[in-house]
Amino acid sequence: MNESVITKTSEYFKKKGIILPTLQELCNPEKINGDIKSKLKFIKKDSVNPLNLFRVHWFNSRNENNFSKVPEHIVLPSELTGVEAKIIVNIGRLFPLIDAHKVLAAYGCLLPRILNGSFDYQVNKAIWPSTGNYCRGGVAISKILGLKSVAILPEGMSKERFSWLEKWVENKDDIIRTPGTESNVKEIYDACNQLKRNSKNDIINQFDEYYNYAIHRAVSGPSFEKSFLKVKGDGNLKARLYVSASGSSGTLAAGDYLKEHLNTKIAAVEAIECPTLLYNGYGEHNIQGIGDKHVPLIHNVMNTDFVVGVSDKSTDELNMVFNTDVGQNYLKNRKGLEPSLIKRFPEFGFSAIANIIASIKLAKYLKLGSNDAVITVATDGADLYGSELKKAIDTFKGVYDATSCAEIFGHHLKGASVDHVLELNQMERERIFNLGYYTWVEQQGISIKDFEDRRNQGFWDMHYTSMISLDEKIDEFNSIQ
Repeated sequence: MNESVITKTSEYFKKKGIILPTLQELCNPEKINGDIKSKLKFIKKDSVNPLNLFRVHWFNSRNENNFSKVPEHIVLPSELTGVEAKIIVNIGRLFPLIDAHKVLAAYGCLLPRILNGSFDYQVNKAIWPSTGNYCRGGVAISKILGLKSVAILPEGMSKERFSWLEKWVENKDDIIRTPGTESNVKEIYDACNQLKRNSKNDIINQFDEYYNYAIHRAVSGPSFEKSFLKVKGDGNLKARLYVSASGSSGTLAAGDYLKEHLNTKIAAVEAIECPTLLYNGYGEHNIQGIGDKHVPLIHNVMNTDFVVGVSDKSTDELNMVFNTDVGQNYLKNRKGLEPSLIKRFPEFGFSAIANIIASIKLAKYLKLGSNDAVITVATDGADLYGSELKKAIDTFKGVYDATSCAEIFGHHLKGASVDHVLELNQMERERIFNLGYYTWVEQQGISIKDFEDRRNQGFWDMHYTSMISLDEKIDEFNSIQ
């Protein structure tokens, strides 16, 4: 604890009108001060206003003036999924500033540094390595708090991500483009290790930050429980699975909460083109935000129950059907889907589509019925992939029509098979856990003891407990005179 830095930062924040929200407020926005909620009615969710910190949660509604009582979610009908199980998709694009949920992870990772005084706003610079949304979240939170920051991401990520960053960073040199695309994480780490030579740079790496794990277990988990209970009502619905793509594995941590409280199984999703967890494999793919040729340090592998592979061809092509007039007309006229549902499909980004396909595959694999639910998440929306949509349409060489849509729907949704579904036994968990050794111990210098400690569930419980205990420190920080 650096008390002088804590006091200095608190005074700095007060001058800027910054109040740090507690985790309880992020889990239950009804607890947010009424005056703050009233002021938020006049503040745009993408504006650089410190009160937007109180929107960094799952309860934002489409009407920016209000919060929802439960997280916004979509229950997919069987006409779309082809399975009886209810697939509940929690919506992340309503988060403020970046229209994606990674702004929550960025807040969770920066928060302890502020509260213990290890980050000095006059000295340090926040370095945000990412494959896309996390670095945008880090830049957004940094700017709101008046902190210096740098974004690191592969040069092959979507044009929309770079366009957003260029508007938010102070200097275009604060965007570092590393070689490769989605799965080239080693190159990101190499850039971080160069920057680490300057002690003023604080590398806030989502792949090894346990706060990333803990904030999702502490905030996303309880939020997803509420949306499930809303769908359940007075019925007999059981939450059988939580399905989330493995990028940094932060969002997967919500599954640890859901397993403890709802007895769900946890499934990690990755691209078939880069099947690291499935088959010790590697490769390139275009499901941006997931599957990065390594096992993240913060993946609680020993508590994961399934791994499911999804092809980026599925996400590319279903993104076309969901976000073009041709595709939407097909879904309405040929598949009989409600227009109100079709209008919401742009809320699904690439990883969301992957999560939906994986949920369908698991529902088939486990033969789930109408009293079973699969909880999953749409971390961002289609608006981040407009340039990728054009590329996909171009591959059809001008012959993209209703017949094309029928083929895509039949192959990737109705025809979704149970291939590339791996149910993890103890031996498989050990295999995946051990894969992480080569990245973290050999390459990144993590001690073997720290690496091995992650086998024990008590290790993860400790980080979760540490995170939820921050609320008292947040109150103290906000009240420093």
